[in-house]
Amino acid sequence: MDGFQDREREEEAKFRHQQELAFKIRNRRNKLFGLWVAEEFLGLSGEEALAYAKDVVMADFEGPGDDDMMDKVKRDLAAKGVEISDHRLRRRLAELEEVAREQVMQES
Repeated sequence: MDGFQDREREEEAKFRHQQELAFKIRNRRNKLFGLWVAEEFLGLSGEEALAYAKDVVMADFEGPGDDDMMDKVKRDLAAKGVEISDHRLRRRLAELEEVAREQVMQES
């Protein structure tokens, strides 16, 4: 029975670690995405760009999936008169997920 319990604890620890990495990668991706939007389209830089990126990260906690975060970004872009396709936004988000994954894995 001890062998089974040890294996179970190992699997739980592995699962927790994977979930923690996924959380860090997602938040890093969202921060990078927010910085990209801020600098490329909203004319923000420095502390203002970082503050906007933080708002983008926080918007992702409003519900499951990326829709809440994407809706925030699209509203902000529309308010500035910026027209950009969902496809371009989602493509950039996917690209930044790979960048975020590499960064987080290097830090771990």
